[in-house]
Amino acid sequence: MRAGGAKCMLQCSMGRIIGSCPAHASKFCCNAINWRRRRFGALCHMRVIRAWRCCGWGFAHWHNLRMQQAPATQPTPQPRSAFRVFHAITTRWMDNDAYGHVNNVVYYSWFDTAVNAYLIEQGALDIHAGNTIGLVIETQCNYFASLAFPQTVQVGIRVARLGTSSVRYELGIFGEGDMTAAKGHFVHVYVDRCTRRPVPLPPHLRTVLETLL
Repeated sequence: MRAGGAKCMLQCSMGRIIGSCPAHASKFCCNAINWRRRRFGALCHMRVIRAWRCCGWGFAHWHNLRMQQAPATQPTPQPRSAFRVFHAITTRWMDNDAYGHVNNVVYYSWFDTAVNAYLIEQGALDIHAGNTIGLVIETQCNYFASLAFPQTVQVGIRVARLGTSSVRYELGIFGEGDMTAAKGHFVHVYVDRCTRRPVPLPPHLRTVLETLL
């Protein structure tokens, strides 16, 4: 007879499995016990009771483990000091949606604009003739406060992780305040322009990105 948190097997003395119960299926266990008592009498009933207690302990153990799991970390705004450099972007009339604020999808274009503009300014990216280009493979954003046209926003940039051919940028969107109205990240994998296969970061690009760590 075996008992576990996610699944427990109930067996009678004849070795016949009378059922299986998931972690929260105590109702099934009770039904199984009543059925065995009517079918095989008190002796087998007591053996099933013992099996049910094992099952109950298994469920309790599983439930306690679930309750002890650490809650997910809530995203929180960050100050300007958390970022290395900033890029200013003027909002446009078309950025506002029907609710009177900048639509959520616009923030992702700000991420791209800020990072690529900075790399171009530093001479680390040639979008027209460079052999190496960056492709976004992951992106995410959390929102804390509304922004709207005609505000000018500033995008804070930092590098969280620098690999052989990839980089994780973390970005903060600021209005007039000192805390982020939104923050997010995206991951660039740098590839050969023609083959689209990952390549090591060019030396100058790596040097520029290291200043953002």
